[in-house]
Amino acid sequence: LPVLFRLLIGLAEADSNLPQIVRAHFGFVEGRLSSRDAASQDYWFAKVVAGQLWGAAMAERTDSSTNSVSLEPADPQNEQAGWVLNGEKYYCTGTIYADWVAAVAMHDKDFFSVVVAVDAPGVTREDDWDGFGQRLSGSGTTRFDKVAVAHEHVLRRFKPSELRAESYISSFYQLFHLATLAGIARAALRDATVFVQGRTRAFGVPGQSNPKEDPLVQRVIGRLSSLAYASETLVLTTAEVLEGVHQAELTQSAQEADYVEADIRTFQAQQVVLEQVLEATTLLFEVGGASATSQARRLDRHWRNARTLASHNPAIYRERALGNYYLNGVSPGAAWRALHEQDGTHSATRDEASAV
Repeated sequence: LPVLFRLLIGLAEADSNLPQIVRAHFGFVEGRLSSRDAASQDYWFAKVVAGQLWGAAMAERTDSSTNSVSLEPADPQNEQAGWVLNGEKYYCTGTIYADWVAAVAMHDKDFFSVVVAVDAPGVTREDDWDGFGQRLSGSGTTRFDKVAVAHEHVLRRFKPSELRAESYISSFYQLFHLATLAGIARAALRDATVFVQGRTRAFGVPGQSNPKEDPLVQRVIGRLSSLAYASETLVLTTAEVLEGVHQAELTQSAQEADYVEADIRTFQAQQVVLEQVLEATTLLFEVGGASATSQARRLDRHWRNARTLASHNPAIYRERALGNYYLNGVSPGAAWRALHEQDGTHSATRDEASAV
């Protein structure tokens, strides 16, 4: 995992849309690895090896916490005959580029994780993502109109009272965003450096015509380099924690404490990386004056992309979870289980991506 996340940081430096586009794909693969279902792994990994990609249809745009996608048996007397999927999801990142979409749906009160081909009859994808950042991530609408779902394409079924097994997948998904942000910080450093090295005019300094010799400009670049380094280091350190959990799973020795550490370290990294990268993407404008705001340079894309990613899985909720853990000894997973026991309808709303 540290190798993967190091590569993702480099990919994000080139274009921050790219890691987000493949986030659902890697999450699907990681989820199958953690499932320990050999038959499912053989079936789906053959498609992965063949170069097929996954998108996701899991999030809702409405204020409701109820899953709006329904799944009904094609033959009520025989669930082995397959299912029929209806409804729509928004924030379907990567789906317009994908071959398959991992979706979540409800049947009665049961929660299902399913996979459908994007070219199946009844599947419609729209490139209607209207965020001011990550504009090429394909995070728009996917609609399902009487889509046939084969029985073997149902990955999991959860009863209302069923709690999911411990997993590091939610942390994996979050760390994907943090790796993307770390790549943005590197890109901000790169672009600020190139911008300064190409300038021959300094602001407000008589006789000064070489900005790269200006101590104040040097200080800004130094700060940018530190922010980029710190963000990348936090991501890779957290990836080591997740790798440890994965290795423990392989030997069937993973304990609850391992999953708690994965959540806590990822939540902590989220708080700091967001602040560091948002600072970096604002600070880069201090090296260039008004010319740095030229639309031709598009330096604002770094802040827009970072701010958009930072708005996923709002950090304030994770920060509160950290406080609850340190003050009261309540882990994020335990807090969710308590919520689940109070209201069974929440069974399908916590990190739905972890179901795949």
